Amino acid sequence: MANIKSAKKRVLIAQRNTERNTAFKTSIKTAIKKVLAAAASEDKSQVNELLSKVYQLCDKAAGKGIIHKNTAARRKSRLTKAVSKLTAK
Repeated sequence: MANIKSAKKRVLIAQRNTERNTAFKTSIKTAIKKVLAAAASEDKSQVNELLSKVYQLCDKAAGKGIIHKNTAARRKSRLTKAVSKLTAK
């Protein structure tokens, strides 16, 4: 660990931010899994509700700089494509 007080503080802040970002990314992944599970069970109302939640989480993460905006767009696009494929069957 660093010797200078401000450097010690930056290390602690970096740890805190890393934990927060990891938790946020995990919540996005969990939400995506829930959408895919709902799509497999063909519950359209629940799929739309959960899909909206994933969109919201991705946009929020991109806005806060947790993930890149193109990454958020890619995840939303791939998820929508997967859901449409599962519900088309």
